[in-house]
Amino acid sequence: MTASDFPISSGWCRKCQTQHQLGPEAAITSARELMAELANTQRIDYLTGNSTADPQFSTAYLESEALGQMFGVLAGEDAQGRIVVLRAFSCQYNAHWQVEGWAPPLFDVAEYERIMVPGDRRIKALGRDIEDGRGDVIRLKQERRLLSRSLMKQLHDLYEVVGFSGETRPLASFFEHTNGIPTGAGDCCAPKLLNQAIRQNLRPLGLAEFYWGRTNRSGTRQQGHFYGSCADKCQPMLGFMLCGAAHE
Repeated sequence: MTASDFPISSGWCRKCQTQHQLGPEAAITSARELMAELANTQRIDYLTGNSTADPQFSTAYLESEALGQMFGVLAGEDAQGRIVVLRAFSCQYNAHWQVEGWAPPLFDVAEYERIMVPGDRRIKALGRDIEDGRGDVIRLKQERRLLSRSLMKQLHDLYEVVGFSGETRPLASFFEHTNGIPTGAGDCCAPKLLNQAIRQNLRPLGLAEFYWGRTNRSGTRQQGHFYGSCADKCQPMLGFMLCGAAHE
């Protein structure tokens, strides 16, 4: 593949009515190096410096029923002109939002868990009551539906989407004219990487995302293949995030 064959990260910016994009060229070598590290170490916690691997961060997880997932690399330049490479995995890795050496999510994890844990516990309890026929099933289903909606709104409100322009917007603002916030919006590699680059005052040079692990059920994701930013979840916010970045 030539550089022009690799997919790019892009999005429409409503503020300046421009399609902002960040090509992968400057990040491809680092992405291939990350692939080699995953293949050789068979773990994602190798960046901690610990010689003993934690089983929950083994790449065997990516070959299980959970299937593989996306990984990404961003190459950036700091104020001193030094190249900095950031890494990210999509969503959670084996139920973990944070792993040392990887880009964090767009929210405070402790606050997320404070809201998520009791809410999820109650939803599951209602599910058991419904399944066992305890009480008014119709009322219980309605309560579970309303609680689920309320919980998702509280969690989505925690996301802080920042842009290179210095502005911050809530996640929901990017999906105002759609059928709602897609599952996993804000949790992909590109938003995580751009968020970290912005907070570290890096000038983005390139961003590349690839899939690693067991092929997904639809066969649309295969290990070692590069993919562009997803149209429904990422592109609505990438234009805003990239606006103001000195890379185009």
